Amino acid sequence: MAELKVLFKDIDVPGIQTLEVYEQHGGYSALRKALGMTRQQVIDEVKASGLRGRGGAGFPAWIKWNGIPKDESQPHYVQCNADEGEPGTFKDRELMLRHPHQLIEGIIIAGYATLSKVGYIYIRGEYTEPARVMRRAIDEAYRAGYLGKNILGSGVDFDLYIHMGAGSYECGEESAMMSSIMGERGQPRLKFPHAPLPTIAGLWNCPTLINNVETLSCVPAIIRNGGAWYASMGTEKSTGTKIFSVSGHVNKPGNYEVEMGTPLMELLELAGGVKGKLKAVIPGGSSVPILPADKCDVNLDYESLQAAGTMLGSGGFMVLNDTVCIVKFMRRTAAFYAHESCGKCTPCREGTRWMVKIFDRILAGGGRMEDIDLLLDICDQIDGRSYCALGDAAAWPIRASIKHFRHEYEYFIKHGHSMVEAQAEHSVGGR
Repeated sequence: MAELKVLFKDIDVPGIQTLEVYEQHGGYSALRKALGMTRQQVIDEVKASGLRGRGGAGFPAWIKWNGIPKDESQPHYVQCNADEGEPGTFKDRELMLRHPHQLIEGIIIAGYATLSKVGYIYIRGEYTEPARVMRRAIDEAYRAGYLGKNILGSGVDFDLYIHMGAGSYECGEESAMMSSIMGERGQPRLKFPHAPLPTIAGLWNCPTLINNVETLSCVPAIIRNGGAWYASMGTEKSTGTKIFSVSGHVNKPGNYEVEMGTPLMELLELAGGVKGKLKAVIPGGSSVPILPADKCDVNLDYESLQAAGTMLGSGGFMVLNDTVCIVKFMRRTAAFYAHESCGKCTPCREGTRWMVKIFDRILAGGGRMEDIDLLLDICDQIDGRSYCALGDAAAWPIRASIKHFRHEYEYFIKHGHSMVEAQAEHSVGGR
């Protein structure tokens, strides 16, 4: 089993972060090709590729691109989501640190295709090093004529800016990110159908294309090699490759790029295998439902994981062995979402905090059996009832953990301590 590298194809080339070396390896040839195509031809190539958003939702990229109005009565914008606040996910960080021009080229092509003259890369506040690398690359691109006025003599203008966040997980949500860029409080807006889509009324109420780092980084290879080439990889509905950020109890944690549809257990082998006995996997970042070991015989694509009761998400692939107490792990997860809730809507603001209180009661030895169903009830009151998906993200992991590991909750409540700790003590005592 080997990786299939598209985004990481040249990432280990010495100096690939610089414009000179990037150009030596075909850099910006896709932009030159795109500028010789009509804007619709570029969009059609992205459509032919089957590329879906790599930020978590898996929405077809071309639909967003094609949804930007074709007239220029208003300014159009490209917004690159580089917030990457999802616990367990660190792929966009590596793409910016080690392959910045690939992302810049993808953004410029997206700008050309959508009649946008300005782009913003919204980078999470903790990513100071990737931000410095991106700024140097942007400066190089300006000096070479890939950014600014009259790009490569084409008559096309495009300016690109970096906007640093301030450490808010919530600002990874697209409408909260737009608010933050515009200098407002980073809170979500009403969604379609109650409000226009960002493609119609985004930044400054103007048409805005929003894609994340991994999605936009795929674009140069798609334009250079053709949409059909990209669609030949992966599955029929989940095309291309996907980067998984593998962490937890594996021997070789890191980012791995594999073909969509790769068996989950093969990715574990790529990562050096599990340390100890596999207990569960969280395949798409902390917000997606957990998969117990007996459900891990599944392929890594949108449809297969959905059928298994979880999601591909952002690709934050967290591996848990049998030393992990699920109750304690989920308490940490609940505390994260309670801390990061922006407080705008009541179900999320209150529900996430109540879940933490219940977990704390269980962990302190005062849990009641009805607390398990109370947690499920709170999940039901949050899921689908909040302004943004943070509420869903807080509910899904807890609900799935109870579904698959209810016995651990019951044991903790009955005995006042973790089943895993009790088993470890028994094992030591037995020896």
